[in-house]
Amino acid sequence: MAAPVLIREVRPDEYEALGLLLIAVYSTLEGFPTPREQPAYYRTLADVGALAARKNVTLLVAASTDGTLLGGVVYFGDMTEYGSGGSAPTERNAAGIRLLGVRSSARGRGVGKALTHACIERARRQGRAQVILHTTEAMHAAWGLYVSLGFRRSDDLDFLQEGLPVFGFRLRLMEE
Repeated sequence: MAAPVLIREVRPDEYEALGLLLIAVYSTLEGFPTPREQPAYYRTLADVGALAARKNVTLLVAASTDGTLLGGVVYFGDMTEYGSGGSAPTERNAAGIRLLGVRSSARGRGVGKALTHACIERARRQGRAQVILHTTEAMHAAWGLYVSLGFRRSDDLDFLQEGLPVFGFRLRLMEE
């Protein structure tokens, strides 16, 4: 049985480690742009801690009992701070999830699922009607996880990020 995983807000002294973890995850995804191909995206990952300064934005991490960061995600309680292309930042009464990443050695332990659940529960507590996220074809495991949790494709949220198709998903929490 895998050791327990604690989901909590990231501490400022962990910003750099979380950024490096996210870079390691995204830069090794087969079919995903490299740091050389999309340097601005990877700068965002490296400086993920800067997102914590935005209003209604929370960085969550999954940590082992010894404090090792196993993964992280950025939760947006207000879509105006979401920062993606397409129409997602104009959505109202919605929360967003971005930049979910799980350390390769922690995959298969439910870390991504626990982080996603934590975001969904935050959205419910805030009374949001839906949770929005984006993923790409290169993110096979994440795509499957989101669908298994009830997220449905919403092509109205799709956009191109420097030529890369990015696909939108919604999880309805209540009718608006």
